Amino acid sequence: MKKKTLALTMAMALVLSLAACGNSNADVAAESTAAATTEAATTEAATTEAAATEASTEATEAVADEKSEGVMTYEEYMAADLDSEVVIEAYVQAKQSWWEDKATLYTQDQDGAYFIYNSVCSEEDYAKLVPGTKIKVTGYKTEWSGEVEIAEGATFEIEEGSYIAPVTDVTDLLGTDDLINYQNQFVAFKGMTVEASQDATGNDVAFLYNYDGSGEDGNDLYFNVSLNGQTYTFTVESYLCDNTTDVYNAVKNLKIGDTVDMEGFLYWYEGVNPHITSVTVK
Repeated sequence: MKKKTLALTMAMALVLSLAACGNSNADVAAESTAAATTEAATTEAATTEAAATEASTEATEAVADEKSEGVMTYEEYMAADLDSEVVIEAYVQAKQSWWEDKATLYTQDQDGAYFIYNSVCSEEDYAKLVPGTKIKVTGYKTEWSGEVEIAEGATFEIEEGSYIAPVTDVTDLLGTDDLINYQNQFVAFKGMTVEASQDATGNDVAFLYNYDGSGEDGNDLYFNVSLNGQTYTFTVESYLCDNTTDVYNAVKNLKIGDTVDMEGFLYWYEGVNPHITSVTVK
């Protein structure tokens, strides 16, 4: 009798053990299913976010491509005769300066850039011209020392729409005729070496206040950089980036021989004359 009771007890224990094991496996399976479901949901969410970002980008590009009736494309603007009236739509990328109700602006669309010099602009409207603002500009095309621009006295209207142009790396175009095709655009130069400039006393320095070293803190900064044996002069405009900005102070801290990456606007005054808004020492 005791043997039967013992055998029965052992059998029940075995059944309970198997049941517990079954429950444990079921829990593991459930956890695996939940994890798989969570991973799938996360992947789907990431895919949805990526699709939304792409759609947003496409929508921005579509807005940037639109031109109102009577407005020139960039190609038509560049083909227009000097001193002829032009009407363009573009997006403010940076404000160079404002005084006496005149604003000078760097503007761009997806096809090219337009430098707008001393357009008629109240101080109130100038405050509205944040980066990305769309404007319709009517004025006269001109050229000054190689720079194609819209001449002083142009008028503009603020329109619906926003666009910030991506930076274009033009390092490999330095010293080529193709570089002028990017004038006034927001561009990058990478892997440049800081070269010596000579100050008023003939000393080698990494930068100058004004082009001849005659200035002081707060004036434009000029500095030389080289690539593949060719040297180029770059500028930090005090109107665009004053002496409280990171780029102004970064240039003041440059040392001859530093390797730098830079971003800025490719102004074209008597040849390439980049107006730098960012400097990173590598």
